[in-house]
Amino acid sequence: MSNSPIRCLISAGPTREYFDPVRFLSNPSSGKMGYALAEAAASLGWFVNLVSGPVALECPPGCLRTSVVTGQEMFDAVNGLFPECDILIMTAAVMDYRPVERSTAKIKKDQLSMNIEMEPTIDILKTVTLQKTRQMVVGFAAETNDVEAYALRKMEEKRCDFIVANQVGQPGQGFESDTNRVLLLSPDGLHKVIGPDSKRAIATELVSFFNSKLRNS
Repeated sequence: MSNSPIRCLISAGPTREYFDPVRFLSNPSSGKMGYALAEAAASLGWFVNLVSGPVALECPPGCLRTSVVTGQEMFDAVNGLFPECDILIMTAAVMDYRPVERSTAKIKKDQLSMNIEMEPTIDILKTVTLQKTRQMVVGFAAETNDVEAYALRKMEEKRCDFIVANQVGQPGQGFESDTNRVLLLSPDGLHKVIGPDSKRAIATELVSFFNSKLRNS
């Protein structure tokens, strides 16, 4: 591609799915990896749209942040921005299920059923890549076991050009940690371990790699 600024779309952080106005399902994602990637991308002069779930992080300088809460809100934002981007980096930890019914008022403790009917949330990455044309798509896979096998399956099912996999639940890795160790995979057999290192250092190496791929495409 030309030397014009690369248009990057990054999703980061968790999503929340509410039972009522004060109770929700979520996960421990801090958004640190996604924000580090956004910061690294902006430092290279990329135009960065950051779609973020609820996190306690400042928007990196030079990035445009769209704040969302639910999976549907994240899909709407990512889907709207995807056609104009050159690369999508989907780091967000999106909840896979949500309550079928959401009460508009707080459910009293003695009225909250122990059996909550759930339904799947929209698969953002799989749905967005249906409209993929020229975009590079990078997925993230956080797994507790069989990391590479699950990541390879996700990469194929969701039409990713690359997938970044990491094992969560280990000290110094994954959710909430400032450090990580990741495995970068591609359909053509790339198998690259990055780290253990700080998430900022890993983000810098990943963005440099993607920048080279995009510039030479």
